[in-house]
Amino acid sequence: MTSLDKPTEDAQDSRAVTEAALFEAFGGLRGMIETVLPGLLFVTIYTINKDLHSAAIAAVGVSILLVVVRLVMKDTVKHAFSGVFGVAFGVVFAMMTGNAKDFYLPGMIYTLGLALAYIVTTLAGVPLIGLILGPVFKENLSWRTRNPGRKKAYAKASWAWGLILLAKCAILFPLYWWADTTQLGWVLVALKIPPFLLAVWLTWVFLAKAPPPIDVFAEMEAEERAAKERESAGRSAD
Repeated sequence: MTSLDKPTEDAQDSRAVTEAALFEAFGGLRGMIETVLPGLLFVTIYTINKDLHSAAIAAVGVSILLVVVRLVMKDTVKHAFSGVFGVAFGVVFAMMTGNAKDFYLPGMIYTLGLALAYIVTTLAGVPLIGLILGPVFKENLSWRTRNPGRKKAYAKASWAWGLILLAKCAILFPLYWWADTTQLGWVLVALKIPPFLLAVWLTWVFLAKAPPPIDVFAEMEAEERAAKERESAGRSAD
């Protein structure tokens, strides 16, 4: 390997690590399916028969099924469980009000809250995407004080997430008041994946160009080994 080859290989390794971390953090293709399927089933059934109860039962049922599949495959269930809770809140809210459109309201409020969280934490100097991805990259919060280039990348990514989600809310909340249940539902389904993919892609772009993460776990292990070696050397000297 020449000195000119190594930076290229290091950059490729950094991109590969970033892709793997984003895949783990956001659930990949299966996570997207688990996010879209319950809402898609709800709006499909409601469009056909205009029955809130059957649409709600189907949405909850498929959410639980997705969790069971994860459990049987001994896979992580955090994305599927989050889907179950999201659907359950929507169903409970819609049942309480008797308005099928309210099935979507808790998720919309959550999206707005998440958008504000990305923006507020970035303004506070602790961008939310860094808090989410720091443990995945094994860097925890080291980027805050020891890796300013990476902190800047996390800030850019958090701004991207916040603004994209705010734009999504700017479309959905007027529709909540003006559109009927099926119109709102189909727009929601259509807006599930594209904004998410855009935000993930921008996150990848910013982080792929950032300095590599500091592996604080590896540092702690190295310190423990060094301490044991010093202890062993001290005993030998005695």
